[in-house]
Amino acid sequence: MGRFDGKVALVTGGGGGIGSAISRRLASEGAHVVVTDVNAAYAEAVAADIRSGGQAASAIAADIAKGEDCHALVRQVLAAQGQIDVLVNNAGINRRGNIMAISEDDWQATFAVNLDAMFHLCRAVIPQMMERGGGAIVNTASQWGLHPAPNHIAYNVSKAAVASFTQNLGRDYAPHKIRVNAVCPGEIHTPMLEAGVKRSGRTIADLDRMVPYGRIGKPEEVAALVAFLASEEAPFMCGSLVEITGAQAVA
Repeated sequence: MGRFDGKVALVTGGGGGIGSAISRRLASEGAHVVVTDVNAAYAEAVAADIRSGGQAASAIAADIAKGEDCHALVRQVLAAQGQIDVLVNNAGINRRGNIMAISEDDWQATFAVNLDAMFHLCRAVIPQMMERGGGAIVNTASQWGLHPAPNHIAYNVSKAAVASFTQNLGRDYAPHKIRVNAVCPGEIHTPMLEAGVKRSGRTIADLDRMVPYGRIGKPEEVAALVAFLASEEAPFMCGSLVEITGAQAVA
């Protein structure tokens, strides 16, 4: 018996580095995982890989920067699967720069994906979770939302808002047995991180040396934490912000 047998999990940003690891982990423990991503090919590739291993997954392309697409996504999942037991709000973008360098469009896009999508998806998912007697929501925040890094004001502030959003939602819906928690990763080896490293002129080895544990994190390690928070092994965790950083100070 897997921890998620008979359950349906919706994972946003499921085609990316952390999102694909989360999708695979939940599926490996019995969930039917709905992989959603703005890039349809990425979402389907992850879902197909899961199915090739004998597990259950489907893919839906959605632009969650648009509120109406969030609600349409949830309606589509409920029509096909009948339930959503786990919502993983993982999708995120990182637009770099201080307040004078970042554009207004980048500021608004950051909040649309990193925060507003969570607002719309939770509004769409929570009513049926209440009807079913509970559920689990896990949000991807960031270490930088708790301890801001320089020259990333939009990303830092949006992730700080995710942290507050998580605590507020957790407090409001704990009486309904809907557990809302957030993971706050540090440096994790993903395609997004690799792109940033190339722009900075640093290497992965440079980042490894900055982490007391001796290396940066792996997507699978974040996925393991998400699975724990979403599972019945964490029944008393509500509104928690869990850092996973290898004891690294902010880069």
